[in-house]
Amino acid sequence: MTSSHTPSAQSPTSKKTGLARALPSGRILILFIAIVTSVIVALTPSEKREGLPFWTMRIRHYEAYEPKVAEWNARHPEKRVDMQLLHQSAFERRMLSGFLSGTPVADLLEVSSIVSPKAFLGPLDQVGFLDLTDRLHAEGVYDQFNEASFAPYTSRGRIFGLPHDVHPVLLAYRADLVEAAGIDVSQIETWDDYFRVMAPLMADHDGDGRPDRYLLEFSEIRPTEIIILMLQNGGEIFDADDRPAFANARNARLLATLITWVTGPNRRCLEVPPSSASGHRQRLDGAVIGTIAPDWMLGHWKIENPGLSGKLKVMPLPAWERGGRRVSVAQGCMMGISKTSTQIDLAWELALYLYTSAEVAEELFATNCIISPVKALWDAPFYDQPDPFFGGQKIGRLYIDYAPQIPIRTASPYTTSAEQAISTAAMALRAYADRNENYDIDALVPEAQRLLEKAQSELILFMSRNTLWEE
Repeated sequence: MTSSHTPSAQSPTSKKTGLARALPSGRILILFIAIVTSVIVALTPSEKREGLPFWTMRIRHYEAYEPKVAEWNARHPEKRVDMQLLHQSAFERRMLSGFLSGTPVADLLEVSSIVSPKAFLGPLDQVGFLDLTDRLHAEGVYDQFNEASFAPYTSRGRIFGLPHDVHPVLLAYRADLVEAAGIDVSQIETWDDYFRVMAPLMADHDGDGRPDRYLLEFSEIRPTEIIILMLQNGGEIFDADDRPAFANARNARLLATLITWVTGPNRRCLEVPPSSASGHRQRLDGAVIGTIAPDWMLGHWKIENPGLSGKLKVMPLPAWERGGRRVSVAQGCMMGISKTSTQIDLAWELALYLYTSAEVAEELFATNCIISPVKALWDAPFYDQPDPFFGGQKIGRLYIDYAPQIPIRTASPYTTSAEQAISTAAMALRAYADRNENYDIDALVPEAQRLLEKAQSELILFMSRNTLWEE
């Protein structure tokens, strides 16, 4: 008996292709978009870049260099320069990965002192930057620059970068409020003098139980200012062999002193966001009198907070002791050459062209208040122009006068880690002071020393895990 079989009608699902059965509709759409965009990218002609690759990570520097690079390219069409602006994080990743893997990077690199020491880890012959030491001395270039400005770019006695700046740190203050109160800043030599002379400005005139103003913009949560003050005080961060050395008695006493500035019954400082709209509003309202100010910060205020014009002046940093240093130093930038460059002489020529140019120096000072590290330029008349933003002071001359006295900055690959460790110790010390209601400097010193030793031990342990550290 033959049985009959009638095929059942196929459902819509059974008609799907193998790919459709394998992938949901959403994934098919994503795959389609990926294919189309890949084709578009493949067919789009890539931008053809010509000339010596030159990377920078600072927009203000880029803008100052533009006319000089254009002039260079017009005069030397056979030696063109291709300048590119990169975000700092992208710059750091591309530069360090290129150095480690041997893949191409720019021939000329302008890099911040936050990033550049990371390339110094390991044996000297493995550093990705060209060693400029012998060239600097043979051509007499070393003597043309402020000597201390080479320090952040020097590792084990070898120099890997040409300094872009000096970045002396002085003290900016609300001169309108200070002078209206009849306060004479010439009486100020030390930090103790500063807080004593400025104390009348902390009066509570509105009766809310809080000072109307604080005397200094400072907080233990901001490592940059802690390090600036530590360096001013002669505090050591790393020793000559690049080993952490910040757990010392001098730094412990400074840390204990700073904690009495930010908490307790004699609190004098206020944390103000450095670049936010709210921070600029607080400065404009006079919430703080003084600010620890590198030269570049003055230019930043001119752009970001023009309402401060005519209200500010600058004075030397108060010293930690009578006869002590009245200036400190902030992070900066260098120009380095990739060791794998095939155009080293051209890169060197361009670096000198930009960094010793009076026109570039004048532009950077006019727009950013940055003074050049080239000593021959310090007599330039534009540094002696009275600045109405700062009450007619000759700001350039004031910063230049203190430039030769800046302390030495560290060039350790672990500088940022050390700064964070010190700030963490400062935060723990504040918590200790508040918990025990102990705001006496002498009584806080032992705990400050303990916390610094703990932070230093942890950093050394962290560093020891990197096999290149001992090289």
